[in-house]
Amino acid sequence: MSHVPVSVPRPSLPLAVGDGGRLIAAHAGMQVDLDTFLAQVRGLAARLPAGAHVVNLCEDRYRFLVAFCAVAVRGQVNLLPPSRARAVVEDVMQRHADAYCLADTDTGQLPEGCVMLPEVLPVAEGAPPVLAADQRVAIGFTSGSTGVPTANPKHWGSFVASTAQNLAALQDLWGQAQPSIVATVPSQHMYGMEMAVLMPLLAPATLQAGRPFFPQDVAQALAGVAAPRLLVTTPVHLKALVESGVSLPPLAGIVTATAPLPQALAIAAEQRFGTEVREMFGSTETCIIARRRTALEAAWQLLPGVRLSPQPDGTLVQAAHLAAPVQLADLVELLPAQRFVLRGRRADLLEIAGKRASLGDLTRKLQAVAGVRDAVVVQLAAEPGHAVGRIAALVVSEREEADILRDLRALMDPVFLPRPLRRVDVLPRNETGKLPRDAVLALLGQ
Repeated sequence: MSHVPVSVPRPSLPLAVGDGGRLIAAHAGMQVDLDTFLAQVRGLAARLPAGAHVVNLCEDRYRFLVAFCAVAVRGQVNLLPPSRARAVVEDVMQRHADAYCLADTDTGQLPEGCVMLPEVLPVAEGAPPVLAADQRVAIGFTSGSTGVPTANPKHWGSFVASTAQNLAALQDLWGQAQPSIVATVPSQHMYGMEMAVLMPLLAPATLQAGRPFFPQDVAQALAGVAAPRLLVTTPVHLKALVESGVSLPPLAGIVTATAPLPQALAIAAEQRFGTEVREMFGSTETCIIARRRTALEAAWQLLPGVRLSPQPDGTLVQAAHLAAPVQLADLVELLPAQRFVLRGRRADLLEIAGKRASLGDLTRKLQAVAGVRDAVVVQLAAEPGHAVGRIAALVVSEREEADILRDLRALMDPVFLPRPLRRVDVLPRNETGKLPRDAVLALLGQ
């Protein structure tokens, strides 16, 4: 083992903030203060197996939080796969040395030898844990919506800095009170990590430990926690909430990310639930970097300390929480006062027969056709002898394909009409509402 000279200090940061009596989690009558949580983190850390990397598959949000922190305190790295599918988890484990799996629920799909959390979490006394600012605590993976998922290492100092930015972007929704956070997104996703794992750790906030999915479950989870309440969700879940007719208790705000939020849905949600819907913009590579109130504005407001530099094939992001600039595929137009508008992605831009369009805009037009409940437009790989690939689409609708195409013809240039356009019962969206490209292509027979 190499020796680290004592003369070279590594700046340390706390694992969690606040006094020991601060309520960090609540669920179904359970309330956990910070002292109890830290005792459980120390207790679990002492019982974890040896290893370098840990796939954290805990379903209960509080137990995920304890496991995440115990892994970090033990000096191991949390692996956050883009899916809990066994093949995906096993692939992630094979690509990282000395890895094991940690879970709290036997789903029947866990890798062989997966370590189960004890039903009663162990406790241990000790000082409040601290982590080195440069300690690697997690590796997040992109969703695969544009190709193969890629790994993105995260250090504790970066998480601390980005959480401070997120708090500054949202705190005006609840003022000086301590909000209760109810989330519908998985903790393994970077957006879920930022809003429902790091926020309760590094800001005065309380985590609702369940993982509600259906509208009535969300309403029940919100009713079970104290005001002010913050709902962390996705456009797919928000659409289901609005259309369900369910009543929600008073909300300080709704936060959404992972996919573009249609302005009409943002307006409907604000009117339906009497609160502000704040959309966040970010990525696994950068974490959250901007926000907007989609019901009222199209432009994004950069978070404090974030700078964008447009490039020919994307945008360079610089921020205090990033060790080096990060290149995104998104094309932006900068506006005064640290604002910007998205202009799509270079990979989404199409040029056929001298005419231009974007896959995002074509998808929105297809989704706007009467009777279409969900849809996506993609470009297939170019066939031999052809310069460009065909445009294809999947659509969820009771209407016939020919009728949908007839209405769509009035909304776009005929050269961009999707052929094939295939009806399916449901789009293969993952837990955050994104569409992995390989799953879409499989339904299109590619």
